[in-house]
Amino acid sequence: MNDPVFLKACRGQSVEHVPVWFMRQAGRSLPEYRALRGTGSILDAIADPAIASEVTMQPVRRYGVDAAILFSDIVVPYHAIGFGVDVVPGRGPVIASPFASAADLSRLRTLTALDVAQVTETVDLVVKELEATNTPLIGFAGAPFTVASYLVEGAPTRDFALIKGLMHQDPALFGRLMDRLVEITISFLRLQVAHGARALQIFDSWAGALTRDEYQRFALPATSQVIDGLIDLGVPTILFGVGTGELLDLMTTAGSTVVGIDWHVDLDEGRRRVGHKPVQGNLDPARCLSGEALGVEAAREVIARAGSDPGHIFNLGHGVLPETDPAVLEAVVRVVHDEGKAGVR
Repeated sequence: MNDPVFLKACRGQSVEHVPVWFMRQAGRSLPEYRALRGTGSILDAIADPAIASEVTMQPVRRYGVDAAILFSDIVVPYHAIGFGVDVVPGRGPVIASPFASAADLSRLRTLTALDVAQVTETVDLVVKELEATNTPLIGFAGAPFTVASYLVEGAPTRDFALIKGLMHQDPALFGRLMDRLVEITISFLRLQVAHGARALQIFDSWAGALTRDEYQRFALPATSQVIDGLIDLGVPTILFGVGTGELLDLMTTAGSTVVGIDWHVDLDEGRRRVGHKPVQGNLDPARCLSGEALGVEAAREVIARAGSDPGHIFNLGHGVLPETDPAVLEAVVRVVHDEGKAGVR
């Protein structure tokens, strides 16, 4: 089979059309997703391969996107090893007993294939269904700093006081924590590739809470270690963070194949900041809430700023918002495929 356009764009090659997929496309705004999931825990849904594989496939069928993204969550491996993680609707990951001392390091044991067997079974099912269309599956994990933020804070936060306190007051313990997270992250991502994922995204969602110096000292080294631990797999890697416009040049040095750019930075400026590396992004998700015409207008703005250089994957600047009308995303996919120019031969 020929390489899919998504993988070609990841490598900065010429493509037949600009590829597009959406972060959080697997669920949230889709009525078929809500009907399937019901009101149960998202972790229960992720742990059911029949449900998780169907949710992963739903947006591929509806939107005609160029890649599937595994239906999962960045806290899944930590739930699997018994760290005490739950995902509370409307709030996000909550830790029953947050990481607070060196004694908690023992709770971050080595991740085994058995721990996440239901996840890899989901990957198997999705890959088998995607074979007919040669559509790649993207596996993913949380970057060590973002995961550490949840484990230390105990819940989503706006000020990151506890994690920053640990970083600066006890950098040695923070380093030991990051070492454990690097090991778990690499294991989780390698297992996804072993079962057929053809690209990987690393979500450093909260890196934008750091200063440049903090990012270089406390987050970047661990992220680089994760990416180094995946190089031999030969699959593209995408590094993405929110509010990271001032960190893009530093993120580029982590070694990922692609840098994701959120909506706070215009794409032409974002491309300048990352140099010649392929980019992913960056339609503001809120621009998809006001109907098809405005959503398409916003998509055309991104297409124009992407320019004609190869190496652009169209995406939102963050995840699909739950209120989004799926018809808007369908229209966005059409216009990107019809009018996107970056790297199109």
